[in-house]
Amino acid sequence: MTLIKPFRALRPAPGRAAEVLGPPYDVLSSGEARERAKGKPWSFLHISKPEIDLDPGSDPYSPAVYAKAAENLAKMTAAGMLTRDARPCYYVYRLTWRDRTQTGIACVASLADYASNRIRKHELTTPVKEDDRVHQIEAINAQTGPVMIGYPQTPAIDALLAAAASGKPEVDVTADDGVRHQLWVIADDAAIDKLTRAFDALPAIYIADGHHRSAAAARVAKDRGGEGSHSYFLSVIFPEQEMTILDYNRVLKDLNGRSPEQLLAELAKNFTVAASAEPVRPASSHEYGLYLAGRWYRLSIRPELVPNDPIGRLPITMLTRNAIEPLFGIKDPRTDKRIDFVGGARGLEGLAKRVDSGEMAAAFALYPTQMSDLMAVADAGGIMPPKSTWFEPKLADGMVNHVLD
Repeated sequence: MTLIKPFRALRPAPGRAAEVLGPPYDVLSSGEARERAKGKPWSFLHISKPEIDLDPGSDPYSPAVYAKAAENLAKMTAAGMLTRDARPCYYVYRLTWRDRTQTGIACVASLADYASNRIRKHELTTPVKEDDRVHQIEAINAQTGPVMIGYPQTPAIDALLAAAASGKPEVDVTADDGVRHQLWVIADDAAIDKLTRAFDALPAIYIADGHHRSAAAARVAKDRGGEGSHSYFLSVIFPEQEMTILDYNRVLKDLNGRSPEQLLAELAKNFTVAASAEPVRPASSHEYGLYLAGRWYRLSIRPELVPNDPIGRLPITMLTRNAIEPLFGIKDPRTDKRIDFVGGARGLEGLAKRVDSGEMAAAFALYPTQMSDLMAVADAGGIMPPKSTWFEPKLADGMVNHVLD
């Protein structure tokens, strides 16, 4: 078995991608998806969030929901909105967002290499979300949400993908959020063989976004047994140097019994603290922005407190160990209702707004986790702290789908 292989993608018919492509299933609530799909009968949300076609308030994990997904997929295929390529291909998938471009390969990746940790993980999964994806795959007999993966810097692969994307794309759609999605088909046997061998030479690749989808695919493969298309999972693999991780910031509901002045005095034991007339966007992994009582502060952790292990030196780990746990008394950010997480796409003004409204008492702006950090944690067999990475832009659901023959 090779690390990756081509596949016969089920994808939008020529000229129909703009009607089909939808945001990833896990970035919208059921209500948001219902609103987004209004007047769009062919939106992939009818497959990825099929509860939108049932009564509001329906259990999104009920058997009726998964049956509706299968019904909607069959309807879209019968109507010719989705067609399946006649032969296995690779696909170049390019995302362009805010003048940044990342160009990767849509393929299927080996679940044997996933099991052996050649395809490396950095997150824990939750049973409910895993079960949901298992039921979805089984109901429609296909994998629809691609797993986003990074490959280590390899100029030879970059060049092969660039060459394959030199002509006119088969799909070129700019979504409502401003992200441009382009797709080229690689059907040439020689080009396919070069890419397969180039990826097979890599020591490891790294899951960025999609741990529940990959874990669910592995469970389905185990249940089915033997070899077949179910032995691989749908992936889009990008060069790590082109991937963008945004900051993933924290807001705290209270100061754990302290006044703002007392909190600043306590923070000064582990950080240098300087007031700022402007919002503070950290310039390095050792810096933090703090918004408190209507003012911004720049915090710099004392160098002697920076550990040398890949998890310990992450910005969120250092903030947790030196502020969030000891000063705010928050031991488990997964369950404590006094902390919330704000993706960097909302900007620093989003943090200030949460505090100024009185909803929250303090906000911390963090330096984004770097792909090199993620890879170092995964290489060490570690698990990233919760809500450490926010990848942008996101892949579209519906661009390529992997049917399990």
